[in-house]
Amino acid sequence: MSGRDARRTGVAPACRADRRKWFCILTHRRCLTGSAAPSGRYDAHVPRIVLTVIGDDREGLVEALSEVVSEHSGNWERSQLAQLAGKFAGIVVLSVPDERVRSLTDSLDRLEGLLEVTAHPGAGTDPVEVPQTLRIDLLGTDRPGIVHEVSAVLHRHSLSIETIETATRDAPMAGGQLFEAHVVVRVPGGADAEALRTDLERLAAELLVDIDLGL
Repeated sequence: MSGRDARRTGVAPACRADRRKWFCILTHRRCLTGSAAPSGRYDAHVPRIVLTVIGDDREGLVEALSEVVSEHSGNWERSQLAQLAGKFAGIVVLSVPDERVRSLTDSLDRLEGLLEVTAHPGAGTDPVEVPQTLRIDLLGTDRPGIVHEVSAVLHRHSLSIETIETATRDAPMAGGQLFEAHVVVRVPGGADAEALRTDLERLAAELLVDIDLGL
């Protein structure tokens, strides 16, 4: 089963042990081989490590990475992983006991030939307060510069992008390519929602795209 398979196809591994491992990975719970998944997560004082990963798409990539994490008592907390243009790439946030950080990062070298993995120290735990967010959905004819134009508007309103997903697909009737984007932004206190809506509606008219806003 490839690094892209379980989340995108919903096909679970056949044996019970493999199914448990994939459950732990995809729900971001720690799963140590040969033991039950522990309850809870590490506390806020345990170091966070951010891994960036990329490699040629093939079977076993997530399994190989998660094995290294599990061997060093790492807790796989959050991740965004995807197959794009024949590459498997993404980012993973781990919590790792301080005494295991060095050995874990050193062990990542054994993945050479499968994945290029770079470890970065995390900037700290996520804030306790849940920020207000806004979702922006865009659909229109593909052309260069759409992401830049939209992100420039968001920057002018001091909005920080939390997640962005983009894709292109064939237009069903007129031919050509459609571009779609789904953006979630953090909204600071005091932001002028109406001014943002006005600017995005103006941009939509200029780019000939549809833009929808929602909480």
